[in-house]
Amino acid sequence: MPKRLAVFGGALFLVALSFAAESRADTISYADAVSVLAKDCGADIKKFCRGLNLGNGRIQDCLEKNAGKVSPVCTATLASVIASIQQRQAAQAAYTKVCDHDMAQYCGDVKGEGFVLACLLKTRAATRGKCGQAITDAGWR
Repeated sequence: MPKRLAVFGGALFLVALSFAAESRADTISYADAVSVLAKDCGADIKKFCRGLNLGNGRIQDCLEKNAGKVSPVCTATLASVIASIQQRQAAQAAYTKVCDHDMAQYCGDVKGEGFVLACLLKTRAATRGKCGQAITDAGWR
């Protein structure tokens, strides 16, 4: 009987873990994006984009310009990284609308956007519903 209970408990834990993983954001920070691109696109960047300065989308432009020559892994990684960063930027831009009710309820007397965010992160709003998901997608936790 204890073995069955352990197996059931383990299965329940895995199910809970899978739900937690599904609710996580699929966004990426700029630092992580650079690391992922260096890993999957490093050879292509060296080959096709040598001498370019990082930033301002130059590497992205170079890889897209050479799309027919770039490795399939790099092409897929670049598309994924771009989509993830765009999702993060959209969440950062939209979080005040998504969280407006929670901001009024929990942090109504707090002034300044950064202070309001810090206040929200200390409340239940940061861990539930659309506001919590927006904060996660924005990369603020």
